Amino acid sequence: MLSQGSPSVPDMTAEPVTTQQPAAPADVPPAVPPTVRASLSPSRAADFKTCPLLYRFRSIDRLPERPTVEQARGTLVHAVLERLFDLPADGRTPSAAGDLVAPQWDRLVTEQPELGGIFPDDDPAGAAEFLRSAAALLEGYFTVEDPRRLEPAERESLISAVVDDELLIRGYLDRLDVAPDGALRVVDYKTGGAPREAFEARALFQLKFYALVLWRTRGVVPRVLRLLYLRDAEVLDYAPDADELLRFERTVVALWRAIEQATQRQDFRPRPSRLCDWCSHQALCPSFGGTPPPFPVGVTGADPLRDARTRPAAPGADE
Repeated sequence: MLSQGSPSVPDMTAEPVTTQQPAAPADVPPAVPPTVRASLSPSRAADFKTCPLLYRFRSIDRLPERPTVEQARGTLVHAVLERLFDLPADGRTPSAAGDLVAPQWDRLVTEQPELGGIFPDDDPAGAAEFLRSAAALLEGYFTVEDPRRLEPAERESLISAVVDDELLIRGYLDRLDVAPDGALRVVDYKTGGAPREAFEARALFQLKFYALVLWRTRGVVPRVLRLLYLRDAEVLDYAPDADELLRFERTVVALWRAIEQATQRQDFRPRPSRLCDWCSHQALCPSFGGTPPPFPVGVTGADPLRDARTRPAAPGADE
């Protein structure tokens, strides 16, 4: 179970992190051994666990999805928190973070034009409220953490590892902290509300994915996996161990094999749940009276590099 941390109570994870390590450029693809046949990210793995048909729509059909306001706000807040650590330590204040909101939104809209369609030109009030809501989430961040005491080792960093000799697992870390004693802390920012206990495993799946990659590539099991829920100003910590990550690795490989079998059979079935209310593809889903498009010709498996070259854009891009 995840444990709720308290920023006011000193513990191992509250110590200043001072080690700075250079991160590889985010647009540089990882070196992929010739034996690798497929790649998998935590988001796509979670898609298949949630609904195999959703995985097909996103990863095989590559159907477009219009970003929602919530997804765009999350993308914006992540961008601001990344840029915040470019400032000198004493300049990382709530006011400075607020000053980054508008220019970071302008940059994101330039880089991802689809974000610009969220607010019509005749709705300046909606756009202004959107920026205010992002700034409010950043206030929640300063409630749970003091960035003046941190020097992250890596931010928005693409990490990858090969498991089972043939599967490339990869994803983007929001932040990696390295303590003076070498301990690793994986930090993930969440702009939604903190999950109820029943959904803790889903919330932690992504961070276990990252922990497995770090363990396989650096030989170190992260000491802490930390989720920062900005809306509720809550910190949830989890301490994995090697045995648990080994079991998780087997789970990931089993997921990949299930995806391969479904691809070979062209059989991705819907799995209705409450999450269907947020799905962009109900019109094509048999559970809602729809018909999926014809299965793409020539698809026999995942392209091992397709999803590893660049960071995916919203929606569904919470790597």
